[in-house]
Amino acid sequence: MEISKVIANEHRMNILKILSTGPHNVNELSEKLGLPFSTTAVNVKKLEEVNLIITELVPGRGTQKVNSKNYDRIIIDLFTDDKQKEKNIITIDMPIGEYVDCQAEASCGLVGDRDYIGIQDDPRSFYEPGRREAQLLYFRIGYVGYRYPNRIPYGARATEIEFSAEICSEAPYHKLDWPSDITMWVNDIEIGTWTSPGDFGGQRGFNTPEWWLTYFTQYGLLKHWKINQNGSFIDGVKISEVTVDDLNLNEKPYISLQIGVKKDAVNAGGLNLFGPNFGNYRQGIIMNIRYDT
Repeated sequence: MEISKVIANEHRMNILKILSTGPHNVNELSEKLGLPFSTTAVNVKKLEEVNLIITELVPGRGTQKVNSKNYDRIIIDLFTDDKQKEKNIITIDMPIGEYVDCQAEASCGLVGDRDYIGIQDDPRSFYEPGRREAQLLYFRIGYVGYRYPNRIPYGARATEIEFSAEICSEAPYHKLDWPSDITMWVNDIEIGTWTSPGDFGGQRGFNTPEWWLTYFTQYGLLKHWKINQNGSFIDGVKISEVTVDDLNLNEKPYISLQIGVKKDAVNAGGLNLFGPNFGNYRQGIIMNIRYDT
């Protein structure tokens, strides 16, 4: 709340913009803003108090105070995690590299924390043992398939299953206007298709490692697929009539998930799938199952 109050001011936002170009003292900020020194100093102090900027004493003609920006980005989650309060819920976070089946066509690849896994644009890399360490995977056409352990208690009935993942399209380098039709299947049943608007780059993802160049894909959108007794939804918008009962979740010892881009998709713009150490969200592919006993 305090940070929100402090940045709800044009002068302070302008100070942060100026400090994005490099450190400045109060005199320099005052001159660039066209404000009195005293007004600038008060605003700098308020930014200091919430730790958005830092001030250091540096030698020069005497000792002077120099201000620097502390953060590049602030992310505010406008929701609470009520899942922890629920009793009959199963949550599993699947690493993106733990797929059991795949098909990938170039451009394609796997990326770990520190380097590529295998060879870029070579579908054979998707079968490397190191794939389990992947933090980013991408392909133009194809799919990845996962099998989650089925932990629904015997005798219980699933009322809702939900998946969330950070995803976007796959363009050369990146391209904000690059639609892609991304489809999800659960237990081999097609749930529906969502059209990603683009491939996001040019600005570093919150968790993306420094070695990954900024003109490559940097982050995606966090999407939520939900299947319940009323149908299938993505971010609350109904995409099909498939219900949770249609999935026959109690029939197998696992629950399968497949996500990909069809060969005949209208917008065959590829897929980027993010792990916890890439993009903006610290997660793999999270499955939540709610059930009645």
